[in-house]
Order: sequence, then structure tokens, then C-alpha cells
Amino acid sequence: MQTAAFDVAAAQVTVFQAFLAAARTHGKDKVILEDAERAPLTYGRTVLGALILGDKIAGFTRRAEAVGVLLPNVTGMAVTLLALNAYGRVGALLNFTSGIKNLRSAVRTACVETVLTSRRFIDIAKLQDVVAALAETEVAPGKRLKIVYLEDLRKTIGSLDKAKGVWRSLRAGAVHARHALRPDQPAVILFTSGTEGAPKGVVLTNANLVANARQIWQHAAGMLSPADVALNPLPMFHSFGLTAGALMPLLSGMKCVLYPSPLHYKQIPALVKATRATVLFATDTFLQGYGRAADKGDLDSVRFVVAGAERVKDQTRAMWSAFGTTILEGYGATECSPVLACNLPQTNTPGTVGPLLPGLEVRLEPVEGITEGGKLVVKGPNVMAGYMMADKPGVIVPPKDGWHDTGDIVAIDDRGLVAIKGRAKRFAKIGGEMVSLAAVESMISQLWPDANHVVVNMPDPRKGEQLVLVTEKGEANREALLAGAQGEGFPELWIPRSVLVVATIPLLGSGKVDFPATIEMVRQLRTPGGPAG
Repeated sequence: MQTAAFDVAAAQVTVFQAFLAAARTHGKDKVILEDAERAPLTYGRTVLGALILGDKIAGFTRRAEAVGVLLPNVTGMAVTLLALNAYGRVGALLNFTSGIKNLRSAVRTACVETVLTSRRFIDIAKLQDVVAALAETEVAPGKRLKIVYLEDLRKTIGSLDKAKGVWRSLRAGAVHARHALRPDQPAVILFTSGTEGAPKGVVLTNANLVANARQIWQHAAGMLSPADVALNPLPMFHSFGLTAGALMPLLSGMKCVLYPSPLHYKQIPALVKATRATVLFATDTFLQGYGRAADKGDLDSVRFVVAGAERVKDQTRAMWSAFGTTILEGYGATECSPVLACNLPQTNTPGTVGPLLPGLEVRLEPVEGITEGGKLVVKGPNVMAGYMMADKPGVIVPPKDGWHDTGDIVAIDDRGLVAIKGRAKRFAKIGGEMVSLAAVESMISQLWPDANHVVVNMPDPRKGEQLVLVTEKGEANREALLAGAQGEGFPELWIPRSVLVVATIPLLGSGKVDFPATIEMVRQLRTPGGPAG
């Protein structure tokens, strides 16, 4: 299957070149970037800052070197990424919520020798012990990781540096051309969560990122405009926060407001009100938190929420509908930069993630036991250069023939709308029948919409596997679940055999459920000799 046409050749530029083109189109004096400090940056000031900072970073790094970035969503993060790109360096974006083991694995996998961070951020986030341990990481025989603080770099910037920066900003394209990597060379390295072993590096090229930002913009034609204000609290070490939440607005003329943590449920609605944000990027879990914490009028300016990473619940849609906001659920994969599909206002259909973006080739591969849909495999200008693996540091392993296997089971209807049936790995085989854990979770959310739920599969000596419900609903029990499910006509095979009530379901920094941590919780909390609940 081929989606709508997309100008692939036009995306064959670097991220910095695309940013310079946006500045020419929308004017260097347009305010394009802001954060919680409320100190806005124009295109012109952002280019100037990137060139000054990039020149400093170039003084202690090599062209094409992967430079670690350990920063939150603030304007300094965006300027740092542009600075690296302007001078032909590759940003290895480190997940500061992943723990020292995964951070060490990431820097070794990407051959990172230097990490850029901020003292203020480290103090606020209480990451002193993590950074101290990271600094002890041996990245080469007899060589330890170097930690560079942006505050220290700023102190070295004198009047001459600033004057050179102004001169360079007037010739930014030519300056960049002397240092730039090719569009088909890496721009960033992101890292998987390490749930299936050591984290893998996902290498995204300049062209991957620019293409996906432009695919999103083309897909949303008529929905978004440069007059919109996008608020992005999602971390840029995840591709949704990087490409959809930051690069797409910046390259399209939309003001981008960054916020350092999606977990600040009270502060984010207040910032929405203060900035008159019209577009918000979030996940279902975060949207529930913002909706409950918001004061009257805080969220009235938001026209659209673009939601991803997890299924949007009906009660979340109803909550935000009361604010006059439409939730548009989308879908993607880090390996695809990441967006592959998203609902649009004119065809917004709950239960789907909307039509596929332009410029993609897709096929559905049959999966044994699955009768509806198949495993989604994609090819396109946004599909990664390849993986970096822990056992082969610095080596890019490309997807075979350019095709990426998403591992997701999907169905595509006659309108082209994509419905996610579940991860290929999130199906349980019970009594010889394949059961989607995502479908069971959806059923339980319909019965108990006021709480969060996760279903995991555990070994069962009689039926091969059994389902265990992990829920935040305090009064949940199997009898009530069975009665409710049978009353709605759901098959008994879908009813989890065990119910485990917990205070909080573990989450990753992206807002996704941390399935390995949840499974480990089940293992530890189940009573000896039998299921919990």
C-alpha cells in the first residue's frame, strides 16, 4: 500500500538548513521559542545563540562525533540541538529517567565521550549522584566520560565571541555549509527503554527528522497554521517530544513553548493559559492529570490535543471535550522519527489512530492466530538509518531493504483509518486462542473508566498463559469484573484470572506504561502458590 504523495527531495536538507529556511519564510523577528521562564526567542536570536554555542562545542569535539545531551525541555535544549547540528555534530539524547545502568549503556553504545548538561537542571532534578556515577564511566581504555556544563561554557563567551556570532548569523547558511553533515547522515541518536536487554540506539538522520516534521505538516494541512502556539511538555529524548512536539512547530513557523516535565499537572494548565497555547502534545495519562488539576479557564485556548504513546480513553475525551478541545490520537515508532498516523478533525474516529501520513509504503504481514489485520511493516523517508547495538558500539545496522517491522498488529479499514490491535508481543495464547491484552484493557476501561488498568500475561500450567489485571481502582475484584464483563457480553476468556490492586502503575519517562516493571511487580506481589486477588 502506498500513501499520498510527498516531496522526498525537498526534505533532503539538514535540520539547521530547514530551520534557516523557516526563519526566512516567517521572518527573523518572529518569536518562535519559549519555556517556563517566559523569556521568548525569535528565529534570529535562536540562530545567533546556536552559532555562538556551536562554535564553543566545536572547540572540544570532532565533526560527526556523537555528543551526549542530558537536558530537560527548555529553550537551552532546543538551542543546544541546533548548535550541534549547525556544526556537524550528532546529538545523543540521554534519558535522565532511565537510571545509571541504562545511561552508561547508552553512552558506550553511541561512543559518546562528552555529555552536555546544566548544573541548575542537575540540582533541581536531584541527579547529582547519577551524574557523578556517569562521570566515572570508562568510554575508552584509560579515558572517562567528560561532563561539560552549559553554565561553564557561557562564562567563556566574551564580546569577541558575540561579535563573531553576529557576523556568522548574517552568513549562517555559508557557515553551516562548512561544517554540516549530509542530510542522509545522523542528526540524533535516541535510545530504546532497555526493556528487552541493553538499550538500543536509534539513529535518525537529518532527512528523517525534516521529512517527518513536513509529513506531519502536510498531513495536518488546514488544521494547523503559523498562528498556532504549541505547548510541548514531552521530553525530547523521546521522539514524539522531539519531532512532533518541537521540530514540527519550529520548522513550520508555529511558536513552540517547552516545559521541563510532563508530570507537573498543576503548572502546565497554568502555562497553557499564560501562553494562550492552541495545540498541546501529551499522552492519555498526562491528559487526565492536567484535566483534573486545571483551574477554570486554564485550558480554554487549546483547540487540539495531539495524543500518542498510549490509547486514549473515552473518559479522557469527554473530560477535554468539556474544555472545547478535540483530542486527535496518533501513532508512531521511534524508528520512524516517529509519527506514522494521526487522526484529523474531519475524520476523527475514536478507536483508531487515523490515516497514515503521506510518503509511506506499508504492508500488513499475516500473524498466526490473528484473523483481523496483520503486523505493520513500513518504508519511507522518515524510517531510521538503523540501530546501534550495545555489542557493536558505533556501528549502524540498517533496516533490511529500508523496511521497518513495527511489531504492532493493526487493521486498516476502507477509509484508510488505522486501528491498533496490540503489540505482537502483547498477545496471550489461552486455551489455544490468541487474546489481545490491549483489547482486554479497553474492555476493562469501559467497565471502570475512572481508573488506570494494565493487563499482563503470566505462565499457567494448564492453559499455557493466564491474564492478570493490575489496576489503580481500589475496590476492584474479580467477581465484580466478571459480572460487568458478562453483562456487556464480553467473552469469559478475556476475563483476567487475577486482580492486583496497586497505588500506582509504573510509567516510563514518556508516559508509557513500564511493562517490565509492572510484570516484576506482579511477580513480587502475587501470593505464594497462587494468583493474587
